[in-house]
Amino acid sequence: MRIGELARRTGVSERSLRYYEQQNLLASERTAGGHRDYPERAVDRVIRIQELFAAGLNSRTIARILPCMRDTDGGPSEIATPQLVADLTSERDRIDRMMTELASSRDVLDGVITAAAQPAEEPQR
Repeated sequence: MRIGELARRTGVSERSLRYYEQQNLLASERTAGGHRDYPERAVDRVIRIQELFAAGLNSRTIARILPCMRDTDGGPSEIATPQLVADLTSERDRIDRMMTELASSRDVLDGVITAAAQPAEEPQR
């Protein structure tokens, strides 16, 4: 399939798809006319890449993970190294810390909102 069709089917811009190729996250063949031609399994691959970006991972980490992940076309081509597992665990821990900090910030903001919503007291004479 051409890049435009892959973009439509995945909701990802053509520019992003070209970036994925530059980062070795996605591969295409070239037609005789020089156009990109993607296999059907590229749809699932792009969706997987989007999920990993949404999880907060950068393209370098995603490039390390993708060969270890099972795609619809079969099993992983590589086994995750202990270092990769440690890096992913560290990333998950960082996200957990951010979630805790955000929950704390939300609680503070809830207190401010509650206080601001209270009617002002009349000064006593």
